[in-house]
Amino acid sequence: MSYLQDDKARLRRLRAREAITLAMQSRWEEAVEANQVILDSFPTDVDACKRLGRALMELGQYAQAREAYKKALELDPHNQIAKKNLARLAILKEAEAPVDRHRVAPHLFLEETGRAGVVDLAHTAVPEVLARLAAGDQVFLNVSGRRLQVVSRQGTYLGEVEPRHALRLLELILGGNKYSAAVAALRDGGMSVIIKETFQHPSQAGRPSFPIRETETFRPYIRDTMIKYELEDEEALPLEEEYREEPVAEEAAAEAPLEEAAEEET
Repeated sequence: MSYLQDDKARLRRLRAREAITLAMQSRWEEAVEANQVILDSFPTDVDACKRLGRALMELGQYAQAREAYKKALELDPHNQIAKKNLARLAILKEAEAPVDRHRVAPHLFLEETGRAGVVDLAHTAVPEVLARLAAGDQVFLNVSGRRLQVVSRQGTYLGEVEPRHALRLLELILGGNKYSAAVAALRDGGMSVIIKETFQHPSQAGRPSFPIRETETFRPYIRDTMIKYELEDEEALPLEEEYREEPVAEEAAAEAPLEEAAEEET
């Protein structure tokens, strides 16, 4: 490989990392610019097309987002992320304002077993509502009689925690416990959320929010990869495949000397 090819591969990786960082900080206008710069130099970069589409979606620029995802599909006809987001965009209307969302920091959900878990929602909202959400979005628990509902920051109904988990959590909430929640995954018209105990009332001492015996059907703790930007295969949030780079051979070869040099320095 020539030095010129090495430099181009290295530049591409550096710019991609910058674009990913901007997205993870929700700096969407800058993310759009960063990915467009990449595509100016590397017009066949599928990952940059997907990242650009995601950033445009976040800004409510749905027509342009469609074009970005269509370009990704032209380059990679089997790309599932592009297909899913084009389906999602088909539901969204250009006139809709982008959601004022707040994403939860992944480390907030890294806790010991028994205090955090992922649950599926039942009786979910219509696709038009779910299409405006993304993995990592903050949501809230709302007690409604014997049901534990999940609502958006705007108070929009999203679904209900499944009864087998809701009954226990309802008891604990009514007993004084407090919880935080965020979207974990969106798929096929369904939705799951991460729930974490943030305060345990003294009267509930010794009562885990998510008993270990439930682990066969319930994940009691969250890996940090679950809210890592997708963006977005949203299969279970590793948000997120959209921002995961698929290294090409030339890039791997270009980065190898850098890694070896770093090891030598340490």
